[in-house]
Amino acid sequence: MRKRYLFVSDFDQTLSFDDSGHTLSRMLGIDGFDAKVAGLSRLNLVQEGAELTYLLRHDPEYRRVRRADLSAAGAAIRLKANIALLAECLASGIEGFHFDFYVVSAAPEEVVHAALRDLVPPDHIVATRFGYDAVSGEIESVERVAAGYGKVTAVEELRLALNIPTDRVVYVGDGSSDLHVMLHVNRGDGLTIAASEARHIAQIARRTVVSDDALSVLVPVLEELAGYPRAQIRRLLERHGVTIQEWGRVRTDWLTFRDGAEPPPTELSA
Repeated sequence: MRKRYLFVSDFDQTLSFDDSGHTLSRMLGIDGFDAKVAGLSRLNLVQEGAELTYLLRHDPEYRRVRRADLSAAGAAIRLKANIALLAECLASGIEGFHFDFYVVSAAPEEVVHAALRDLVPPDHIVATRFGYDAVSGEIESVERVAAGYGKVTAVEELRLALNIPTDRVVYVGDGSSDLHVMLHVNRGDGLTIAASEARHIAQIARRTVVSDDALSVLVPVLEELAGYPRAQIRRLLERHGVTIQEWGRVRTDWLTFRDGAEPPPTELSA
């Protein structure tokens, strides 16, 4: 019997190169998205990652956004390569293992569905869900936000529904909105993978992988869970038509220095 795991990935800048908020703002000609997000972060007004949701409900410039705008933004997002192949390998390509692949994202549901159309089934995507006015089409309510602790809730609901133990959860993310869920998965002895070298996330994740290809997250899965050596990982990927061209592994130290250190004591002469 194959071991069954829950594999959950973030969306923005984990499976994609773009941020949903940036893409939507550019498409609508709205300036200052980063400044608005920074202001919300300083106030701690919303969960990390839920800033776009707040703006869509409360900012005058974003109130004109409709469901069709969100879908158009999703269709315009640049995705990393081989997402479909990643899902295929997780489902059946690793001997002795089966992974249920889900995407959990703070981005609006319409954005993620449009971006991952024909790549990930809609019922395997948990994202922020809005309610819309039946007449105007305006966003009138927030029904679910998969950000911050909301991601923890989403992952736990999936795990319990699939009857999977806590140590058989894999989570992949790239930013501050993934911190709570990564800490949660770590406490359950699951595997956490950072898709960026941002210090706040890489220090918490058990492994860090940086690549333009979504298939790269298979490397720590195969090493940590299946015990594959490098040569076997290369052969597995080559059977699926993919060759690892470069594979570099480094250890990173983050250091901060300041002036004004106490001078060493002066030795007294006899």
